[in-house]
Amino acid sequence: MSALQKVMGWVDDRFPLTATYKAHLSEYYAPKNFNFWYFFGSLALLVLVLQIVTGIFLTMNYKPDAELAFASVEYIMRDVEWGWLIRYMHSTGASMFFVVVYLHMFRGLMYGSYRKPRELIWIFGVLIYLALMAEAFLGYLLPWGQMSFWGAQVIVNLFAAVPFIGEDLSIWIRGDFVISDATLNRFFAFHVIALPLVLIALVAVHLVALHEVGSNNPDGVEIKKHKDPVTHIPLDGIPFHPYYTVKDIVGVIVFLMVFSAILFFAPEMGGYFLEAANFIPADPLKTPEHIAPLWYFTPFYAILRAVPPMFGSQFPGVVAMGLSIVFLFFLPWLDRSKVKSIRYRGPIYKVMLALFIVSFIGLGYLGLLPSTPIATIFAQIFSVIYFLFFLLMPWYTSIDKTKPEPERVTG
Repeated sequence: MSALQKVMGWVDDRFPLTATYKAHLSEYYAPKNFNFWYFFGSLALLVLVLQIVTGIFLTMNYKPDAELAFASVEYIMRDVEWGWLIRYMHSTGASMFFVVVYLHMFRGLMYGSYRKPRELIWIFGVLIYLALMAEAFLGYLLPWGQMSFWGAQVIVNLFAAVPFIGEDLSIWIRGDFVISDATLNRFFAFHVIALPLVLIALVAVHLVALHEVGSNNPDGVEIKKHKDPVTHIPLDGIPFHPYYTVKDIVGVIVFLMVFSAILFFAPEMGGYFLEAANFIPADPLKTPEHIAPLWYFTPFYAILRAVPPMFGSQFPGVVAMGLSIVFLFFLPWLDRSKVKSIRYRGPIYKVMLALFIVSFIGLGYLGLLPSTPIATIFAQIFSVIYFLFFLLMPWYTSIDKTKPEPERVTG
């Protein structure tokens, strides 16, 4: 027995290192027909690690103080060695995180990855999405630029629309009657400590749940149904390592090429990733001409603005915005189709999914624009389409004509 084997044996007697490696990598059998849509889960994990590492380096020089925050960001950008690179990696990573998460969720919608027995995986995934939105919102205030300050002002003020408790709730969130130093400090604490811990925990349970029931695939076929009678290995499965760990490297390389191109040539992405107003120090006495959240929040912001106020309150819009995310939790039970994958679904689901994607992108675009009567009408149309995708799902998925699912994966 070699020295390495002896060391591994000593560790395994005290910690299940080899057993964990086998259970989650070398002896975890994944469907052999994964396509490029399955890159985005591992890419999301990569970006999470990137955000945590760059965030640690940023906190070494950032000052969570209303008087010093903006200047500390400028110090990072101009005087800290490679500080500009770390800051741009973090800001670009925030947007790219949402890019890969949205594509990951879209793959779930296409291939029915939320269907039985993966309901919990989907719920944990939506919780990750919510935690990610909260993390992004809290981090948005930290540069203490004009758009940071006023964007946070608008979002926090939405809580004031909640009947009876709204005013107290918004004061409790801010820690003051206005966005101030107290707000910056608590947002910093949540952004740097609390929510990253929640995100890491949710990602862990998401992966544990995934490895318990197994991965879905483009055919929506359960590979555990057909196993070798002797080895009990799924006939349509291959070990995740080395096959998919190597394949994922291809996705990582392509992603890093795109990421690097943005990072070095267009870190602001024309104002979509970093807005021009955020390079101006926050001024509570000067409101920007147009306040809009960053692009990954704009579909929900457009839904909020599409709903007319009632009795002078924006509460109906806040409810609609909340429901637009809450409906995602119920997808596993709203979908009544006989098949999982879009490959075998009928035309109705395909049309409804296409309309849903168009409405989501349309709302995202409208959320970036100033509110005008025409923009509001389009936002209302897209909002109706968005909600009908969920509300009518039990009906149209049950009447849709589907093709028979194959017994085995088709490749």
